[in-house]
Order: sequence, then structure tokens, then C-alpha cells
Amino acid sequence: MRRVFPALKAAAVAAVIALTPAASQAAGEAIHVPDTKFSFDGIFGTFDRASAQRGFQVYKEVCSACHSMRQLSYRHLTGIGLTAAQIEALASQFQVQDGPNDNGEMFERPARPSDRFRRPFANDAAARAANNGALPPDLSVMVKAREGGADYMHALLTGYADPPEGVSVMEGMYYNKYFPGHQIAMAPPINSDGQVTYADGTTATIDQMSKDVSTFLAWAAEPELEQRRAMGVRMIIFLSILGALVYAVKRKIWADVH
Repeated sequence: MRRVFPALKAAAVAAVIALTPAASQAAGEAIHVPDTKFSFDGIFGTFDRASAQRGFQVYKEVCSACHSMRQLSYRHLTGIGLTAAQIEALASQFQVQDGPNDNGEMFERPARPSDRFRRPFANDAAARAANNGALPPDLSVMVKAREGGADYMHALLTGYADPPEGVSVMEGMYYNKYFPGHQIAMAPPINSDGQVTYADGTTATIDQMSKDVSTFLAWAAEPELEQRRAMGVRMIIFLSILGALVYAVKRKIWADVH
């Protein structure tokens, strides 16, 4: 029990810090998150499909060991450019629980495109037991849940560093320049260049992998972003034309009135 207690204490402190970013920042300096300049920034921005596919690879090979994405099904990956055949082959690599069968028993089967992403742990209790009492959050809408969005995610993943002189870090915690309070229970998930071998030959630096997985998580949190923006632009154009026509009609009708 003595060996477990410090880890549990660190996890509890990390949870409090994560839930109260404003309070922790108020106690110290404000944290400035760098602008990563993603392709989907701005009203005309669009997702870089190649980057999103690489980001999915980073999630699958690195992040999925601890973090679930239960709001996504494998079939949704058509949104980042995967074909139906690729998705079916990908899903079949995972075993999911189904049932009951005719004997009333649950059983394992290969996943189908309609299945949700497989969870790394059977339940929350198992997840906590494997992570010293801390529960790794689901990443489905994490970009929308954090101020700064994808910029914050990229900064967090690249912000691990040795603590400055005079700053002590609790046992089981890691120093991060961009995490509120600067102490985080999660070990650096992306910790070396070449950690993932990209299928398209892109050099997998820490910065590149962090940017790619942030792009994927941004898409996952808001896959309809491009359609929503396109609809907004069309509505602005329509209303502008309508306004001009209404004004022209008004001038015509009231032209002879003095």
C-alpha cells in the first residue's frame, strides 16, 4: 500500500489541476499556447486528409493503448479518406465482445466497420488499475473540451521538459510547459523521433506526430466542420444578394416619391 499511495496521490492532484485550470493559472503566470497554424484554421480552412490519416496511425499505435474514442465507429474513417475496403480490413484486426449467443454466452468476434472503436480496457476500474488510479480520458471530443483546441493538444504533446531550476515535481508527475499547473500525471506519449513509421514516408518527428494526431483529434471532435463552414459561406452570399435585391426594389418603388 505504501508504494501505491504516492501514485494515487499524484493522480488525485492531477485530476484536481485538470478540472481547475483557471484557479491554477490565477496562482501563477498565464499560459500562452503557440499557434500551430493548422490547415483547418480560418473560415475557409479544410482538414489535411493525409495529416489526419497519419494522426490516426499515431492514435492507433500510441494513444489507443490508454485512451478510448467511443464516439467514433470505424466506418466514420471515410471522413479522413479511407476506403470501405481499408476500413473493413482495419476493423477486422480488432476483437470485440458480442452476444449473447444461442447458449446465452458472450463471445469475441472480429470488429466490423459499424462497431465503435475498441476500448483499451474492459471498464473504468480496469483503466484506473492500470494507470495508478488515474482514468485516461476518452479522446473523442477532447479538442472541443479544452480551451485552445488543437493548438493546446499540440502544445501539450510537445511541452514536456525538465523542470526549471528551483521547481520541484511531485513523485509520479511530469513537468509540462503548457499544462495548467505544469504537473501532469501522463508520461510523454510521443517521446522520440521515429516512434511511428509513416506509411507515406513522412519523417515522423515529435512535432510532426503531435501535429498529425492533433489534426485527427480535431476532425474526430467536429467531422462536419467543413460542411458547416461551406453552408455558412453560402448563406452569407445568399443574404448579401437578397439584401442588394431588396434595396434595389425599394429604390425602384420609392423613386418617384419626394
